[in-house]
Amino acid sequence: MRAVFFETAPWERRYLTRALSPHRLSVRFVAEPLTEETRRLAAHAEILSVFIYSTLTASLLRRLPRARFIATRSTGFDHIDLAACRKRRIAVSNIPSYGENTVAEHTFALILALSRNIHKAYVKTIKGDFSLEGLQGFDLKGKTLGVVGGGHIGLHVIKMAKGFGMEVLVHDVRRNVFLSEVLDFRYVPLEALLRRSDIISLHLPHLPSTHHLMDRAAFRLMKRGALLINTARGGLIDTDALVWALDEGIVGGAGLDVLEGEELVKEERQLLSKDFPKEKLATALRNHILLHRENVVITPHIAFDSREALQRILETTVQNITGFLSNAPVNLVAGAGRRA
Repeated sequence: MRAVFFETAPWERRYLTRALSPHRLSVRFVAEPLTEETRRLAAHAEILSVFIYSTLTASLLRRLPRARFIATRSTGFDHIDLAACRKRRIAVSNIPSYGENTVAEHTFALILALSRNIHKAYVKTIKGDFSLEGLQGFDLKGKTLGVVGGGHIGLHVIKMAKGFGMEVLVHDVRRNVFLSEVLDFRYVPLEALLRRSDIISLHLPHLPSTHHLMDRAAFRLMKRGALLINTARGGLIDTDALVWALDEGIVGGAGLDVLEGEELVKEERQLLSKDFPKEKLATALRNHILLHRENVVITPHIAFDSREALQRILETTVQNITGFLSNAPVNLVAGAGRRA
């Protein structure tokens, strides 16, 4: 059986080669994402492993007739057309848990960068300017943090917020009353969270029900000058609405590790394609507007990117693949995960 790993670094290849060597598996590694241009490298593979910049559409999957199993090295799987996978009887596994603390730590890195103007101070000091003008920040103690999505990552963010002496409001479709009492936070409707929070942090998957959760209507409810943090998925925020809210002063600053259409910022040559949708072009242009705003801190989707978290991702990926090979699938998000 053949496996192709896309979006891999040399150290990942060394680990995966060693870990999978006991199994009868022909392994190939590719540095680039799986795309229409690179799909020929996977044409004969039954197992595919990808990361978030490989967009597996129904059209692409049709061109991979031998594929039987996809191991995405991410928790999110909105880059994979699961309906198309089910139709083609392709099983899909993800990484359900690898870096709750890792992403939560990056969340607070963005919060602190904005609340204490660290990004502005850095730019000034490397220019030799040590004046304090424009650098005054604010304390987190006593402020209200609104956590939208109280899952594993959200709970780590809550614990950290309590260490800073913050009040915490949480919105989630599922409630854990016991944890709310132990960690001293309150569940509230989304509207109440938006109105009362000084800082709002998003920790939700990108689903049809959460797409553009933060639109103009949501921004209009926010406390004026509040900060918005997103280390989850770019599609949770309507980029056009965010630019508007920043222009209006509704949002005082934004810390974004993810962007709507971020793959277009990463691969800008796609913008020159004659088949490029106009709505995606508009989003790409608005992302460039965000990149040049002083009150916006953008990092290139690195909240997950610690040595420890990446090691856990690889370990779970190996478990997912060996589970498929032994007809004992784990961490499935689509399909039965059994070999033909």
